[in-house]
Amino acid sequence: MNPHPPVASDASEAVTPEALRKQYEAGATVDELVAASGLSYGTVLNRLHDAGTVMRTSWQTRRMRQNPQARQRLAAHLRTLYEQHGATLTELAAAAGETRRGARRLLIEAGGTVRTTEQTLRVRAAARAAERYKVALSLRARYEAGATVPELAREYSYSVATVYRLLHQAGTRMRPQHHHGPARDTRKRP
Repeated sequence: MNPHPPVASDASEAVTPEALRKQYEAGATVDELVAASGLSYGTVLNRLHDAGTVMRTSWQTRRMRQNPQARQRLAAHLRTLYEQHGATLTELAAAAGETRRGARRLLIEAGGTVRTTEQTLRVRAAARAAERYKVALSLRARYEAGATVPELAREYSYSVATVYRLLHQAGTRMRPQHHHGPARDTRKRP
């Protein structure tokens, strides 16, 4: 004769996988769920798995418990710096008061993709070229308004050769050069 299985009056059956998942996703840790439910650690993990719960790492839980809106704003700001201004992870870490690893996590949380060193160098070179072109256009506007090359060189703290090069890059039509020295005698002498 087979004995009847015990009646499930155990409190562990009353804790459903969905209820555990809801508490976990609200920020509870597995240890806290174990303490609150009276279930074993393995049982809580199994029920979370059965409910299709996406598990967090300990650092994700810590971050989640901090002010989540402030963290999201910081992560979005870091992503903007990274993608639009070409900042490096080291610069992001300094801006966020984090480690490079922490800044990387924030960037990924905001949906950013980490660049390789080569990609970062290309982004920064492009940014420098764009900035230099803006300066060249500014020099061109001042030159076409009547400023001389030596005046522009003093004003922008560039050499005269650099001003000429930037004006050339901006497609500036140059004025004829004036010789302010004494008049030359162009007659042929016998």
